[in-house]
Amino acid sequence: MFSNLSLYYNLKKIKMSYLHMKDADIKIVVEELNKLLADYQLYYQKLRNFHWNIIGKNFFDLHVQFEEMYDDAKLKIDEIAERVITLNYHPLSNLSDYLEISEVKESNPLKKDTEMVSMLMEDQLTIIGQFRKVIKKANEAEDEGTIDLIGAYLREMEKSHWMLNSWLKKSSQKPNETFVK
Repeated sequence: MFSNLSLYYNLKKIKMSYLHMKDADIKIVVEELNKLLADYQLYYQKLRNFHWNIIGKNFFDLHVQFEEMYDDAKLKIDEIAERVITLNYHPLSNLSDYLEISEVKESNPLKKDTEMVSMLMEDQLTIIGQFRKVIKKANEAEDEGTIDLIGAYLREMEKSHWMLNSWLKKSSQKPNETFVK
């Protein structure tokens, strides 16, 4: 009994959450998740903007691609917000908050197809950077659930970035060496 009571008092001293993680560490993770949520919301809206406003010879391909991308973003937005709730906090949910803290910015819809893809790639790099910040803070907090969730998103966005980059390249461009010695 004494060892259990001692453990209880030690847990109380370092203020543990119901998931047995330090509240101060988790709060930092949540702050980074909320920034990621803001970035994703603006990225999502930009994808919809481009989906609606794409014109030209690449219309059919990009119209479908942008829709697939915003459907994927919508799911991730929900999962990020639910992760914040799982950590016993409330996610940001006001557009004004998103606009204030997001590194992703709104865009004029009157862009060429290549401009749209380039802008989305820039946004992806911003989000990839935020993924890495979240993972770093989650690692420091020993928050394996967040690391697992965001690590999968990082891998998927890196692949999407590669695909958009390949779409932008001219077929005459050659890739780097096939292998490295």
